[in-house]
This record gives sequence, C-alpha cells and structure tokens, in this order.
Amino acid sequence: MSFTQALLEALESLNGNKMRSGLTVLGIVIGVAAVIAMLAVGNGAQASITGSISSIGTNLLFVFKGATEGPPGPGGGRGGSGNNDRPLTLADANAIADPFAAPSVAAVAAVIQGNGTLTYSGEKTTTTISGVTAEYAPVRNMELSEGDFINQEHVLGRMSVIVLGPEAADTLFGHHDGVIGETIRVEGQPFRVIGVLVAKGGGSMGSEDKNAYIPFTTAQARLIKRGSRDEVDVIFAQATSAESVPQASEEISNILRQRHRTPIGRDDFTVFSQEDFLKTFQTITGVLTIFLGGIAGISLLVGGIGIMNIMLVSVTERTREIGLRKALGARKKDILLQFLTESSLLSLIGGIIGIMFGWLIAFAVGKVAAATGNDFTPIVGTDAIILSTSFSAIIGLFFGIYPASRAASLEPVEALRYE
Repeated sequence: MSFTQALLEALESLNGNKMRSGLTVLGIVIGVAAVIAMLAVGNGAQASITGSISSIGTNLLFVFKGATEGPPGPGGGRGGSGNNDRPLTLADANAIADPFAAPSVAAVAAVIQGNGTLTYSGEKTTTTISGVTAEYAPVRNMELSEGDFINQEHVLGRMSVIVLGPEAADTLFGHHDGVIGETIRVEGQPFRVIGVLVAKGGGSMGSEDKNAYIPFTTAQARLIKRGSRDEVDVIFAQATSAESVPQASEEISNILRQRHRTPIGRDDFTVFSQEDFLKTFQTITGVLTIFLGGIAGISLLVGGIGIMNIMLVSVTERTREIGLRKALGARKKDILLQFLTESSLLSLIGGIIGIMFGWLIAFAVGKVAAATGNDFTPIVGTDAIILSTSFSAIIGLFFGIYPASRAASLEPVEALRYE
C-alpha cells in the first residue's frame, strides 16, 4: 500500500465519523493553541521587560546599601542589609563622581525616596516621591514633554518645585499638558509644578509615570527623613560607555570599600548594572515561559490520549474489515501504515487549526493589554509554532502506534469471525 492510498483511505475513514473525528481533533486544537498562546505571552513579557530596562541606557549602574543577592524590588528601594551596614551618603556619591578616582564614570546622581500624597483641587494620589539632584535627568535618560527638570539653583535654594510623571499629572489635573505653574500640595505643603515627563510605561521597577520628583535638599529638609543628614537610598552612576561598565563598577566598588573600610569579601553595598538586571529578569521570564508552556502541554497530552482512545475504538469497530483486508493479501505493515496515517492526520489537522487559534488568542491578549494601557505585545515565534506542531505530530504517532500495532497483529480468521 502506497502512502497516497493510505492517506486517501484515512480521509475516507475520518469523514465517515465526522462528529467523533471533530471532537478528537478539538483536543489537539486546544492543546496547540494553548502552547502557542502561553509561549507568546511569555516571550512578550520577556521582550517588554528587556526593552524597558534597555531604554534606561546600557551604561547605567545602580548602587544600593547592603550586600543583596539580586536586584531590588519595585520602586528601586534600598537593598537588604545587616544592622551594622554603613549607609550610602551624599559624600559617597561625590567621591564616585571624582574623575580622578573613577575615570570610567561620566556622571553620578544621588536619590532619596519615600511615599507621599499629592493633592490638587479635591483630587489626590499617593505615589513615590524622589528627592533628586540636577544630574538625575541626564543620568536616567529622562525626557520632558513640557517645562524643565530640577536644576542646581532649585537644589541650592531648597525650592518648593516639583516635576510630575504624566500619570500623576493626569490623576490630579485630568490631563498632563498645560499644567506648568500650577500649585499642588505634597503632604500638605505647596509645590509649584515646573515640568512633566514623557510617558515611559511600566518598567522593571514599576511604572515611573506615577512618580514625582523634587529637589534633593527640599526632600531632605521637609519630607523624607533619614538617619543622618546626608544619607541617600540609591546612587545612580553613568559609565562613559557600555564597554566601560565593568571597569566603572570596579572603580565604584573600590571607592566605597576604602570609604566604608569594609573587610575583604564583606561589602556593605551592592553595585548592579543593566546587564545584571537583564540576566535576572530573563532568567525569571524564561522559567515562567517554560512553566506556562508545560502547563499548556498537558492539554496536548490529553488530546493525544483522546486520539489513542478513538483509534482503539476504530480498531474494534473495523475488526472484520481488517480481517478481510488481510485475507485478500494486505500485509501487516499495510494495516500499520493505515492506522498510523489516520492518527497522524488527526494530529496534523488539529495542529494546523491550533496554530491559527493560538495566534488569535495572542492577538486578543495584545489588544486587551493595549486597551488597558499596558505596553505589552505577545510574540508568536516560529520556535513556538515548530515546537507545538512537532509535539502534536509526535503525540499522534506515539498514541497511534499501539492501536495500529494491535490492528496489524489481528489474525485474519479470528478477525473475520469477530461479531
């Protein structure tokens, strides 16, 4: 029996039991669609996080208090530390900014952070308030949609000025344009709006569009209290280039070791680079993608069991037909080919339909994310399509082997006598 003949007979057999074949194919469709959709969501999440981190700049370094095992949590807060760890200070930031001590560091910005309530004309929002220096905007690669960022004059004069993220401005004013010069209250104290940032969306450390920024000295004196006068929560350092990041990290570490007089191997600070964040989040999203794909793959396994179940029923129903074929000269491999072709065809049809449904699900998830304001686009990769279709084909063959082998092993006389 040729493959073409086996294919035609398989189509005829499946067409004779449309409802049963359709329900069997449905199991594979659901499995393949789920695998593709879940892998698309995982790939999209990884691309979104990677893009958000990379948009900050590939030459940015983060310095936190305490020796931590991984990147800080949302909001960029201070790393975990022991009680005896020396805090980071403004003097540490100034030492790092010394071009003779750290020639690979181009700019440094020290930050203190806290939560506060912003109010305006009955509207209010609670957000992260950062006390920043004039170097913060260029170091963090921040852009303004209107107005100006905090400058050295604001810092030296401890001025009551504030720069808002676009989401914070929308909450307070209902819009984020034309708000320069308006006066809002921060924890009951009046502040004049001098700038609004360009929207960036959610990032690795939460959405910065909700945040607000005030002069470092103003935050230090009036809103955010720390243990010592010049204590800071985080120091941002910009390396001279992406290639010089490792050297800049080593220079920063050496400066802080000398200033903090820490024993060898007992640093009380942590220096993270963009690459560290990327590796950490890629590992997390990679595991998440595999986990989602594995869960979806279970439905493919269930679909394969459905194929085996239907093929076993088909063998039982067609026992006399099998006996007649073998009596007329059909070989064992012809019967085996016939039933394997049927199971593979069921799996192939389900795989093709499943690809289309999986793409539609991923497309719908992307539209929902866009409608809710999330910068997230599921990515249907060729690897996901190849993986799911290959897996479905293997399942069709694997779960079709036993029924096909059982059919091929039937004795003609016994099969013809079967009722």
